[in-house]
Amino acid sequence: MEQIKIAIVGLGYVGLPLARLFATRYPVVGFDINQKRVEELQSGKDTTLEVDDSILQSVLLKENPLMENLTGLFCSVLSKDIQDANIYIITVPTPVDKHNHPDLTPLYKASETVAEVLKKNDIVIYESTVYPGVTEEECVPVLEKVSGLKFNQDFFVGYSPERINPGDKEHTVDKILKVTSGSTPEIGKIVDDLYKSVISAGTHLAPTIKVAEASKVIENSQRDINIAFMNELAKIFSLMDIDTHDVLEAAGTKWNFLKFKPGLVGGHCIGVDPFYLAQKAQDIGYYSELILAARRLNDSMGAFVASQVVKLMIKNDIKIKGSKILNLGITFKENCPDIRNSKAIDVITSLQEYGAEVITYDPWANADEVKEEYNISCYSELSNEPQKFDVIVLTVAHQEFLNLDLSNYLKDNGVIYDVKGIMNKDQIDKRL
Repeated sequence: MEQIKIAIVGLGYVGLPLARLFATRYPVVGFDINQKRVEELQSGKDTTLEVDDSILQSVLLKENPLMENLTGLFCSVLSKDIQDANIYIITVPTPVDKHNHPDLTPLYKASETVAEVLKKNDIVIYESTVYPGVTEEECVPVLEKVSGLKFNQDFFVGYSPERINPGDKEHTVDKILKVTSGSTPEIGKIVDDLYKSVISAGTHLAPTIKVAEASKVIENSQRDINIAFMNELAKIFSLMDIDTHDVLEAAGTKWNFLKFKPGLVGGHCIGVDPFYLAQKAQDIGYYSELILAARRLNDSMGAFVASQVVKLMIKNDIKIKGSKILNLGITFKENCPDIRNSKAIDVITSLQEYGAEVITYDPWANADEVKEEYNISCYSELSNEPQKFDVIVLTVAHQEFLNLDLSNYLKDNGVIYDVKGIMNKDQIDKRL
C-alpha cells in the first residue's frame, strides 16, 4: 500500500488513545463533531484522562499532517481535513435506546462523513462494538450510496474491535492483543499489518469480519453473565445472612474457580453490548434466554442495594423519610471520570424514592456532566467541617475513598454499606 495516512473518526475513550498511538508512526488526523472536545485536545489536554497530557502533547501538530506526510496528530471538526487519508478508522459509540434496542445512528452518521471523502482503494475500518453483520450489511451500503463507489472493487473495509478499558493505566491500547479482519483476505492482511505495527501485544487475524464482530460482542456478554451469577448469589446469601465475599474467598481457593464479584454493571460496554447480540439473535428467530436474564438481573441491582440499605436503617432505628445519605461515587467504575450508563444512579434514585435525601460525592466526575446526564448535584470535594449522615453508601471504588475516615461523616447510630466490597469488614455494617 502507498504511504499510510490515517483518519480517526471519533475522539472519545477509544479513538483518542488509538490516534495518539498511530501518530507515533504515521500522519494522523483525529475528527470529532464536538468542537469543545477538539479544542481541548488540540490544546494538549484530555479530560477523559485516558492519555496523559504530556504524551498527547508529544505527538500533537499545529497543522494537518496528511498532505505533507508528517508523523503526528492533528485534531479537527472539519471533514475536509480528513479527505487526504487512505485509512479511515471509525471509533464512535454504539449505544442502545430507551427500549434497549441497538442504536446505530452514530455509526450511520460517521459512515456518511467518511463516504463524502472516500476515494478509490481507501480502507474503512470499524472498531465500534456491534452484532455480527453490521459492518457489511449496515455500514457498507451507506458508504456505497454516499460515495458512489463499489464495495470490494473501489473501496474496502475492515473490522478490529476496540478493547479499551477506561481508567486502566496498565492494560493500555498497545498492550492488549488486537483482533483484526478485512473484507477480502488481502485487505485482512493489510489491516492486520497496520495494527501489528503499533500494538506491542500482537494481533489475531480473524477469518471474516463477522467472526471479529462476534468475538467482541461475546467478550462483554460473557462477563455480564458471570457477574449476574455473582449478583444472584449475593441476593440468595443475603437472605441466608451469609457474607458473599467470604463465600467467594473460600471458593476461590480452587484453582479453576472464576473470580468474579457481585456489583453494579454499567458503562458503555458490559451494560450495553449484550443487547446487541440478543437483538440480532431475535432478528434471526432465536429468543435469547441466558443473555437477557443476566441483563435483567444486573439491572435490578441498584434497587436491591437500596432495599438492603433501608433494612439496615430499620434495624438501627433510623427514620428513613428525611434521612441524609452520603453516596460515594457516580462514575461507572473506579478511578475513571466516565459517567456513561452509571448504575450508581439506580441506587440514588431508589433511595430517593424511599424519601431519603442523597448527597453524592465523586472527586473524578465532572459536576456539569452529571447534572446534564442525571439531573443530580455532584460534589467534587467534601467540606472541611463535615456534616453527619445517617448512612454512607460506597458505590464506586475510587482510591480516594479508601483514604477517607468515614466516621467523621457518620452519626452515632449511622450505617455504612459497601457495594464494592473494598473496605475492611470491621469498618462497615454490610457489603454486597
